[in-house]
Amino acid sequence: MSEEPLLRASGVTRFYGDRLGCRDVSFELWPGEVLAIVGESGSGKTTLLNCLATRLAPTAGAIEYRMRDGAMRDLFQLTEAERRFLMRTDWGFVHQNAADGLRMTVSAGANVGERLMAVGNRHYGNIRGTALDWLERVEIDGTRIDDDPRAFSGGMRQRLQIARNLVTGPRLVFMDEPTGGLDVSVQARLLDLLRGLVADLGLSVVIVTHDLAVARLLSHRMIVMRNGEVIETGLTDQVLDDPQAPYTQLLVSSILQV
Repeated sequence: MSEEPLLRASGVTRFYGDRLGCRDVSFELWPGEVLAIVGESGSGKTTLLNCLATRLAPTAGAIEYRMRDGAMRDLFQLTEAERRFLMRTDWGFVHQNAADGLRMTVSAGANVGERLMAVGNRHYGNIRGTALDWLERVEIDGTRIDDDPRAFSGGMRQRLQIARNLVTGPRLVFMDEPTGGLDVSVQARLLDLLRGLVADLGLSVVIVTHDLAVARLLSHRMIVMRNGEVIETGLTDQVLDDPQAPYTQLLVSSILQV
């Protein structure tokens, strides 16, 4: 891992009027590291993720990102054009509902190809060839390249969304409950695929999940949230095998009893 963090959150706080989304969250994310943010519904994990990905502006605090030139920049001091460029090139965002991250009315190949065109690729044959490679990499049969995502199962749509996000070689990927709503067997296959891709590509990932099994399988480190605040943080295996906070102990024991 690099000696410099890729992303740094300092005192990130977000209110919705009088209602707390998240309060005073600070951490550093390192290149090649996977960080899981876990907690029950309403814990603030999705609010935090949306602040990190600049989809929501924090009420207080700062979020800094190390640009490709090595400079650490405050994301909310960037221009709108600079942020959009980051989202198209350096970042990916995998939604829980794949339809939110895909264009459902264009083909699978076009969904992947669009991202390539956004970073300057113009050669149709090369774009199609790369799209085909990526479909096969995420276990979608190449013969489906001209099919609309509407014809795909939930698991296939999620794999297509992953291909669309990873084709530009991002350094940081945000994932919001990527296995939510999928059958258990489909979840297992998707997690296996994700783990392999993250390792192969050396990605940094921030993943939000309520499923501790997902956190254990994918993440190096985790943050446990409750009522908008960080309750516990540490190496994933440490937190899950020897939880210190009573709330984390309850979360872990409830999983074990299922």
